[in-house]
Amino acid sequence: MHLHNLNYPVDICTFSSPSKLLRFGFSAMFGFGARTLALAEKHRWMPSNQRRDFAVIKTLASLKPEECELSFLPLKNSLQGSQENVTKVQWHTIQGHFLNVSIMAIPSLCSMAPRGLAPNTRLNNGSMALIVVRNTSRSEFIKHLKRYASVKNQFNFPFVETYAVQEVKIQPRTKIGHDTEENVFLHATSAEGNYPWNIDGDLMEGASEVHVREEGCHYTRFIMQWALFQVEKAFFEETGSR
Repeated sequence: MHLHNLNYPVDICTFSSPSKLLRFGFSAMFGFGARTLALAEKHRWMPSNQRRDFAVIKTLASLKPEECELSFLPLKNSLQGSQENVTKVQWHTIQGHFLNVSIMAIPSLCSMAPRGLAPNTRLNNGSMALIVVRNTSRSEFIKHLKRYASVKNQFNFPFVETYAVQEVKIQPRTKIGHDTEENVFLHATSAEGNYPWNIDGDLMEGASEVHVREEGCHYTRFIMQWALFQVEKAFFEETGSR
């Protein structure tokens, strides 16, 4: 298959602070998914699979929610091609304690989630999936995680909410009080107003407010350059960790 001849549209997102553009990306996690990656990055001397499992277990052991405010612009899904149906879409806001927030412009298939982290979204439908996991018990959260690897609906829990959106703003509320030895680095950065984000498997420290916006379709020629970079990066990480 000649990948360089492909020309297929794929949705892409921008991630911005109130003052600047931070980066482009396709999928992001804030909360558990980001803290797991941040902890794994501190143990890069481990083999990659062992590092991942260690980070997941340690983050689950000290599972804590993030208190924040989420504002999002829902997808304009009521339009029927007539200008008479065009209404101004209003921003929605929810507040609370969240264990994980995922923002996905693509399904994000992986070995741990064969159907995708966001199986209900598509590569080029002009929207993002916002998946909000509110605070719950550790055992219930683990049940939710395990369903990603099964055929059961991972969103069929009372503490999980899903939305089709065009834009999302996340504004955490700084708090201090987590003092476990393994996670002191993560919570220290939170206290300073920077929070870990997992964007396409890369660790990013975000400001106290991050604005995620779906920027429409870009074509595979650009996407393949990004994908090849990710493959090369994964190869060097794997070979360099052994």
